[in-house]
Amino acid sequence: MTSVVAGLGARKAAIVLVKLGKENAAKVLAHMSEEEVESISAEIAQLAAVEADEIRQVMGEFGALLSAREHMLQGGIEYARELLRASLGEDRAEEALQRLNAMAIQLPFQFLQRADPAQLRSFIRDEHPQVIALVLAHMSAEKASLVLSGLSPELQAEIAHRIAVMDRANPDTVGVVETVLERRLSSVLHPSSSSRVGGVGPLVNIINRADRSTERQIVEGLEALDAALAEEVRSRMFMFEDIVSLGDRDVQLVLRKVDSAELALALKGVGEAVRDKITTNLSERAAQNVLEEVDMLGSVRLSQVEEAQQAIIRTIRTLEESGEIVVRRGGDDEFVE
Repeated sequence: MTSVVAGLGARKAAIVLVKLGKENAAKVLAHMSEEEVESISAEIAQLAAVEADEIRQVMGEFGALLSAREHMLQGGIEYARELLRASLGEDRAEEALQRLNAMAIQLPFQFLQRADPAQLRSFIRDEHPQVIALVLAHMSAEKASLVLSGLSPELQAEIAHRIAVMDRANPDTVGVVETVLERRLSSVLHPSSSSRVGGVGPLVNIINRADRSTERQIVEGLEALDAALAEEVRSRMFMFEDIVSLGDRDVQLVLRKVDSAELALALKGVGEAVRDKITTNLSERAAQNVLEEVDMLGSVRLSQVEEAQQAIIRTIRTLEESGEIVVRRGGDDEFVE
């Protein structure tokens, strides 16, 4: 329980401990580090009136994380992921899963998570690109993106390429890198086994949280190093399910460019939220026709569905590049409607 509470962040942890009561809160705090106790205690001291909705949301997240952690410890990581998605939503579920992974095993370079991104960037920028890639691949996507965005375009591309083609880190190699960082930062980590790091997925998560300028520089630089890999990264930077994040006007512009038969195939087997986003931006008659066409398709190959979805994603990318629609990402500035 202690690690789950600590993983919530100071304010949420403070709310949970208050709700648990003094006796239980004291037991939890007794197993925390001095730094965690200080930050959470400061939040508790500053808590005034907390809205009921916030309390319900925090306690709901706490309960979901506890349950998911139990399933992860028993090896049911996919069930844990589905549980978190149902409770917290897609984006927050993946972030929570990263935190739970860090609780379950002691990840290399975890001590760097507390470092300021600007300080960390100045600390590692002169290291070999493979070393930087190894460090960023072990970090959360959000913090890795902040570090990566301040490096030169050439170095960004080189590091992005190395993260994407990385598979498993040899524990001996990780140990050597950590030994060097340990001497310079006086921190100790001793990973007990190899862990899967890197790959296209982590790279896409990092890029998706970068600002658009950094995103463009990384992908263009990656194109020069490995065109096939750059195209794979592009194809995964916007998932078909992400269409729910587009504004209604933008969805309507996309749908004008999409063939109805291709749209019906792309909607085969998608979640209710995606289907609703599409149909509510069609006329009543067009929506009815598309849904009837989906039903008439019967069983289709998954590869056909994915191909149709990728075609729509390419349309979205083309419209975004021409400035006709806006695809919002984690690192973008706030929008004013």
